[in-house]
Amino acid sequence: MQRSLIAGFKIIPLRVYYAIVAVVVVFYMIFNHSAYLATYRFFRKRMGYGKLKSFIHVYRNQYNFGKVVIDRFACYADIRFKIVVDGQHIIDRLTTAKEGFLQLGAHVGNIEIAGYMTTSKDKHLNVLAYAGETQTVMENRKKIFSHRGVTVVPVAADLSHIFILNDALSRGEVVGISADRMFGSSKAQRCSFFGEEVRFPTGPFLMAVQREVEAVSFFVMKQDVHTYKVYVRILEVDRNASKREQLQQLAQSFASNLEDIVRLYPTQWYNYYDFWNQ
Repeated sequence: MQRSLIAGFKIIPLRVYYAIVAVVVVFYMIFNHSAYLATYRFFRKRMGYGKLKSFIHVYRNQYNFGKVVIDRFACYADIRFKIVVDGQHIIDRLTTAKEGFLQLGAHVGNIEIAGYMTTSKDKHLNVLAYAGETQTVMENRKKIFSHRGVTVVPVAADLSHIFILNDALSRGEVVGISADRMFGSSKAQRCSFFGEEVRFPTGPFLMAVQREVEAVSFFVMKQDVHTYKVYVRILEVDRNASKREQLQQLAQSFASNLEDIVRLYPTQWYNYYDFWNQ
């Protein structure tokens, strides 16, 4: 089915696929009730929307997620998307420096598409990714990334991926990690997020502190059918503070940047569980 979908992009416009997704989403809302409720409660409690507005935004959220999935497969069919960067000066400075840096993303927008559409001329990018995707996705992802200076590092049960990423930083390369979900280790930093404390994984921020490298938040948000906008922000930290304080500062800076982007694009945060009760 996935291969047929990719082949179909050669004759069927993106908007037609979007129209199909608009209908299919209704069934996801009906049958994936736990995800629906988590998203609905977010709009009601965290965004302060009324019942009808929250329901409409749940639909828009699910619809946008469907479009993101469609866009990923469209890339496999060589369909191009325009990438606009807010914070290009930060990327320019970090990619031309000798040291490596951390590029921290989250489950918002479509971060993967930035790797499909851009090529790093100065630094190699190593992205930590879930290894359980379908064969079609893994093959196409590898094919595209191999021409764009990107290496996918699969999450390993024995945690060997940590050594691979540390080695990449020591070579002055870039490491990309999702920093908004707890995975494997239970170590966490408690950060203020939409007015309440939430646990963010310690790992990505610990890597930045231990390697003494800079870290940026990196969010790629859909603007229209063929355009995405990248938001790059430096994570603020006092290098004279203790390592424990630096960990907390980096985590809180990331949490604040994530909150800012979610408030700006509330229907592009694809979080389908109770984030405040992990």
